[in-house]
Amino acid sequence: MKRRLLWKLSGVIVAGSVLLFWLIHILVSKTEQQMSFIDEAHQKTLYDYAARAEQLYMAGDEAGLTDWLQTIRYKEDTWVAVVQPELRTLAGSELSQDFRERFRLGRSIEWKIHLYFKTNPVMDIIFNDGRTHFLITLPQRMRPGTYWQQANLLLQIALPMLLMTIISMVIYRHVMSPLRQLERATQQFSQGDFEVRLRSSLGGRQDEITALADTFDAMAERIGKLIRSQRHLTSDLSHELRTPLTRIELALSWAEQNSPNCEPLQRIREECQQMRQMVEDTLSFAWLESEQPELRTDDLDLTDLVDSIVDNARFEFPSHHIELKLPEHAPLYQSSARALGHAIENIIRNALIHTAIDGSVNVKLSRTAEQYQLDIDDEGPGIAEKYLQAIFKPFFRLGQSSRHHYDGFGVGLSLAKRQVEAVGGRLSAHNLDPKGLRMRIILPAPARD
Repeated sequence: MKRRLLWKLSGVIVAGSVLLFWLIHILVSKTEQQMSFIDEAHQKTLYDYAARAEQLYMAGDEAGLTDWLQTIRYKEDTWVAVVQPELRTLAGSELSQDFRERFRLGRSIEWKIHLYFKTNPVMDIIFNDGRTHFLITLPQRMRPGTYWQQANLLLQIALPMLLMTIISMVIYRHVMSPLRQLERATQQFSQGDFEVRLRSSLGGRQDEITALADTFDAMAERIGKLIRSQRHLTSDLSHELRTPLTRIELALSWAEQNSPNCEPLQRIREECQQMRQMVEDTLSFAWLESEQPELRTDDLDLTDLVDSIVDNARFEFPSHHIELKLPEHAPLYQSSARALGHAIENIIRNALIHTAIDGSVNVKLSRTAEQYQLDIDDEGPGIAEKYLQAIFKPFFRLGQSSRHHYDGFGVGLSLAKRQVEAVGGRLSAHNLDPKGLRMRIILPAPARD
């Protein structure tokens, strides 16, 4: 059956609506019925009034009966009387004994009072002689249904709202429960769990949402295979490149021994070193991407780490100036000296490479209340704004017309960004005015003592 979810929801809404109307009718009817009778305590009071009036009437105490009726009038603020009706038949007709026994001038106290009538009814209590009637307009305080308007409003508005809320919750849970499972599965998949599947967790359910789950499972399986295949290819390729690189370096070393000042050999040596660095970075990047570890096992002083990296950079690039501003101490807990040090070293070396000889690279470490901020500024030409995010992609290279002085990027910045993120930080790039590029690392700082 197509559109099963539509029919399920339609069935729930229709059934709920029918149940709602039926329940409102039953409850309104029963509530009105129960609220339409005079309270037993008030019935007893009316019977007591009539009993006292009958006692005075049977004793022939007309003055006492008059005083008693006057007392009831003032007390209840109502009309009251004792009467003997005279029934005359015409045209030879006769009154049946059954009619005479049931004849009343008003309503019996046990009868139902109509709540919709504005005037109060006259109540009739017959004396034991069967002819004399104690009549009293029902006092306002004894009128039933005092809270009928509130009860009716509650039944007509509050009850439908409650039932529709319950129906809405049933529909919401029926729809949202699998969608939440889909959300969790999507989060797990985005976090690297490529084995996550959704359809099996939905049981025997068969509707549009299960079709969505089947589509998700098929997508997850295909994308997972593609990602794993790509990672394996990158890793295998990087490993396989090591062997020919080693052979080239051995042959190059033999050639350099025979021709120590050969410029082409020096050029080949530099290219081999760059290729080996790229291979090592690619392997590291592939491991970080596949395993997605949180490298938070070391406690270190960020000041000491940056200072030692800058010392090495000054030795490696003696023709450049490095301006260093560091606090006395910058403790960092649950981090990784190796990953963070490699990332900072990679960024500083990149800044030095793209800064002209005798130029300056500024390294500044500062702290706010909750984080460390490490800025590394070079004096290069900068990068077009639209490429500031793209430079962190693996093997990204700027186009010939847009790259300014830069020749391109391998996996160095991609690896640095992933290493910084693995220790809980962030890495971003910003252009400087009038020229230059700033690489900014944000790291969480421990709470101050």
